[in-house]
Amino acid sequence: MAWESNDGILLVEDNPNDEELTIHALKRHNITNPIHVARDGVEALDFIFGTDAGPGHSGSLAPRVILLDLKLPLIDGLEVLRRLKTDERTQSIPVVVMTSSAEDSDLAESYKLGANSYIVKPVDFAQFSESIRQVGMYWTLLNRPRNA
Repeated sequence: MAWESNDGILLVEDNPNDEELTIHALKRHNITNPIHVARDGVEALDFIFGTDAGPGHSGSLAPRVILLDLKLPLIDGLEVLRRLKTDERTQSIPVVVMTSSAEDSDLAESYKLGANSYIVKPVDFAQFSESIRQVGMYWTLLNRPRNA
């Protein structure tokens, strides 16, 4: 299977409001990378491992960064993270956990599984927007990805 890298952002988010706010904040701050949205863990894994990558796609996709919610239907975010970080093909893709959970157990397990960052979503829109700006700027512009 061919492995195809791209500059896209995979947003894994089941809450339509958080999805809309995240996309709006990225665009508002001129982060123009393509954004693909997966609304549950199954969609995320299908996108990454090639079964739902879209027309003209020849294999699996390695987005520039994955913004991953933990509380997802079907397959939860921790299991998505586990599968990504235990597969040699995907373990170097940066995964930023963005969740409403401030639970120490979620934080510890996320880092144990290989998360690159853990951010508790602020409730305030301005703080949320600023968090997304910083995440987007760092992972799409400043961070140098490992060459495949």
